[in-house]
Amino acid sequence: MKLITFITRRIIHSVFVLFGLSIVIFVISRVMPGDPARMAVGARAPQWVVDNLREQMHLNEPLYVQYYYWLRDALHGDFGISLVTRRQVADDIKEFFPATFELALFAGVIMGGAGIFLGTVSARHKDKWIDNFVRVISYLGVVTPAFVFAILFLLLFGMTLNWMPTMGRISAGLSRPPVVTGLITVDALLAGDFATLLDALWHLILPALALAMGGMAQEARITRSTMSDNLTKDYIASERSLGIPEKVIMRKFLLKPSLIPTVSILGLDFAATLSNAFLVELIFNWPGISRYGINAMLRKDLNAIAAVILILGVVFIVVNILVDIVVAQLDPRIRLAPGRGE
Repeated sequence: MKLITFITRRIIHSVFVLFGLSIVIFVISRVMPGDPARMAVGARAPQWVVDNLREQMHLNEPLYVQYYYWLRDALHGDFGISLVTRRQVADDIKEFFPATFELALFAGVIMGGAGIFLGTVSARHKDKWIDNFVRVISYLGVVTPAFVFAILFLLLFGMTLNWMPTMGRISAGLSRPPVVTGLITVDALLAGDFATLLDALWHLILPALALAMGGMAQEARITRSTMSDNLTKDYIASERSLGIPEKVIMRKFLLKPSLIPTVSILGLDFAATLSNAFLVELIFNWPGISRYGINAMLRKDLNAIAAVILILGVVFIVVNILVDIVVAQLDPRIRLAPGRGE
C-alpha cells in the first residue's frame, strides 16, 4: 500500500512537472529566430503559401492561444505535422523512439553490469595494480566523449578488422520481423526469428558500447568509492572477526548497500543516453529519436521539438521513480516516506 501511495503521489507531481516543461519548451521553440512557416515551405515559395501555413499553425495568434491549441491536440496524442518529414509527429515518435530506447537499454546493461563488476574488483583489490588499472580506465572513460569511442570502434572493428557491422539496425538482406514493440531484438524473439535476433544484437554491440563507456566508467568509480568507504565500517570488521570469508562479505553484506549511489547515477545516465545519443546515431546511421530531435532543432520543426523533449521528460520522470523504488528495496532502512526524492 505504501508503494502504491508513493507511486501515485509521484505521478501526480510529475503531471505538474510535465505541464511546466511543456510551457517552457513551447515558449522557447516559438521565440527562436526564424520563421518556421517559411523554413517549412522553402525560400522560393510564394508569400501566400507561407501565410496559409502560418494560419494553419496559428502562428498569427498570441502565444498563449498557440499554446492552448497545441496542448489541446497534444493531450489527444496529436503533436501536429512535422515540417521536415511531412508526417504526423506522433508517427515519427513511434518509428524513431524504439530504436533509441533499444540502443540505450543495451548501453544501460553494459553500464550497469560492467561498471559494477569493475568497481567491485577495484574495491576488493584496493591500491593494487588491478585497482590502479581500473581507475585509469575509468578516468579515460569519463573524460572521453561517446562519439570519440564511436569513431574509434567504427574505424578499428568495423573498417580495419571488418569484424562488426557499422550501419543500421539489421543487415540489408534480412527482413524486419512484425512490429510489436518496435525493438527489433524483442520483436524477432517474439516471432521466433533467431537469425534476425542475432543479427540485431550484432549491430547493437558497437553503438551501445560507445554510448556506455562514459557511464560504465562513472559507475565503476562510484561503486569502487562506496565499497571502499563501507569496507571501513564497524559491521564489516565484526563480520571479519567472526571468520566469514571475504567473498561472502563482499557479495552478501557489502555489495547491496554500496549499490545505492550507483543505481541512482545509473538511472540518470540511462535517461541521459536517450538524449545524448545523436552523434553516435549519426556515426552508425541509427534511425533514433535523438538524431530526429537534433534535425528538428536545426530546421526549427516546432511540433517535433516540443514532442521529443516532452517524451524525454517523461522518460526521466519514469526512471527517477523506478530508481527510488529500487533503492528502497536495496536498503530496508530507506522507506518510501512522504517527501522522499522530492
